Amino acid sequence: MTLAEIARVVGARLCDVPDPRVLVTAPSAVDSREVVPGGLFAATAGARVDGHDYAAAAVAGGAVAVLAARPVGVPALVVEDVEVAIGVLARHLLGRVSPTVVGLTGSVGKTTTKDLLAQVLERHAATVATDRSFNNELGLPLTVLRADAATRYLVLEMGAGRKGDLRYLTGLAPPRVGLVLNVGTAHVERMGGGPADVAEAKGELVEALPVDGFALLNADDRYVRGMAGRTRAQVVWYGRSAGDAQVRAEDVRMVEGARAAFALVTPGGRAPVELGLVGEHQVGNAVAAAAVATVLGLGVAEIAEGLSAARRRSGGRLEVVDRVDGVTVVNDAYNASPESMRAGLRAVKALAGVRRTVAVLGAMGQQADASRARHVEVGRLVAELGFDVLIAVGEGDPVAMARAAESSGAGVAVHAVEDVAGALGLAAALLEAGDVVFVKASSEVGLGAVARALAAPPG
Repeated sequence: MTLAEIARVVGARLCDVPDPRVLVTAPSAVDSREVVPGGLFAATAGARVDGHDYAAAAVAGGAVAVLAARPVGVPALVVEDVEVAIGVLARHLLGRVSPTVVGLTGSVGKTTTKDLLAQVLERHAATVATDRSFNNELGLPLTVLRADAATRYLVLEMGAGRKGDLRYLTGLAPPRVGLVLNVGTAHVERMGGGPADVAEAKGELVEALPVDGFALLNADDRYVRGMAGRTRAQVVWYGRSAGDAQVRAEDVRMVEGARAAFALVTPGGRAPVELGLVGEHQVGNAVAAAAVATVLGLGVAEIAEGLSAARRRSGGRLEVVDRVDGVTVVNDAYNASPESMRAGLRAVKALAGVRRTVAVLGAMGQQADASRARHVEVGRLVAELGFDVLIAVGEGDPVAMARAAESSGAGVAVHAVEDVAGALGLAAALLEAGDVVFVKASSEVGLGAVARALAAPPG
C-alpha cells in the first residue's frame, strides 16, 4: 500500500511526506530498534518512553514514515490515536489477504502453545504467528501486518487482562478457529475476583467464531467445557484425561531431560510424539496445538513429527542454560501465576534429579484477595518437592511464601531479600557446581535480569 492509501484507511493527515505514492513494503514496528527498511514506525507513548522521541531514528533506520499523534519532523501519518489506527490498518489488511485466522487464549501456556502450533503449521504452508507475547491491542495488529498474500495460516495469541479485551481483539482479526487452553487465576484481580469471571472473559473468543468455524475446547478444564454453549462453531474437544476428547494424549511417560513422550490420538489415527520441551505439563500444550492442526486438515503423522521437532522459541519460559561449571539455570521469569509456578517447580525437580536445587522466586501479581494464601501454597510446595534452597524476593507475599517453606520442617534453607540486586548477589554467592537454579516471578518483579545474569558466561 502507498502512504496515501494508508492515510485514507486510517484517516491520517500526511505531514512532511515528499511523495505520498511511496509504498510500504515491510511490517510495522513500535520499537525503533526493530524497524525494517520499507516499514512503518508506530510512535506510541508508553509508561517510560514516548515513541515520538525516536521518530527520526526510525526513519534513519529505514522506516518509510511514522504513524504518529503529532508532527515529528520526518515523514508522518498523523492520527488522533496511534493504537486505534494500527488496529484499523490491520483489519483493512485482512480484507485484502485471506489467511485462516487462528485465535488462542488461556490463563497459562498461550505462548508455548502458539510456538508449538506455528512450528507444526509452517512445515505445511506459509504461517505467520505472534512474536514473543505480542498478544494485546497493539501487539496483535503488528502481527497481522506481517501477513501477505502468501500467508496461509495466521496464528494469533490473544491476551485478556479484563473483560472485553478479547471482544476487541477478535473484532480486529476475526478468527475462524478458536482455541481455549484453560481458566486459571492470571489477571483474576482485574476480571472480578474468581475463575468464573476469568471464564466469562476468555469465552469471548469462542463467541466470535463463525458458524463454519471450529472451537477447540479443553475437555479437562470444567470452566472451558462450560464454553461449549457460547459458540455457533463446531466444538472439538481435546485433552489428556477426558475420555470424550477427539484429540488426546495417551500413554504419557517421561524421558531423558524431563521431557514428555506420548501417543497422539486423533480421528485420523495414532502417532508417537517425543517433545523437546521441559516438563510434563507441556503435554497439554502440545495436544492443544495438535487439535488446531487436526481441524486444519493435517494428518496425525505430520502433526506428531512437527511436535517432536519443535523447540522453545520464546525466552523466559523454562529456558534452560547449562553453564561451563555445571550449574543449570532455568529462566521461567517472563511471568507467573499459581498454575505456572506449580508446573515450573515440578518440571525443574524432574530435570534436576539428584542435583541440588535452588529456587529464586518473587511475587505472583494480580491474585486479588487470595494472593497471600496462594503464595503460602507455593512456599509449601517448594518444601514438599524437596528444594534445597529458596530465595524469596520482595516484601509482603514473598515473605509469607518464605515463612511457609521454612515452617514446613522439610529442611529448606530459606533466605528473604528485598530486591533484584539482593537476589542476584545472594544467588551468585550460594550456587555451587552442579546446582540447578529456577528463577520465576511475575514480569514486573524483574527477575528475568537475575536469570540472564546467572546464565551469562564468566566475564
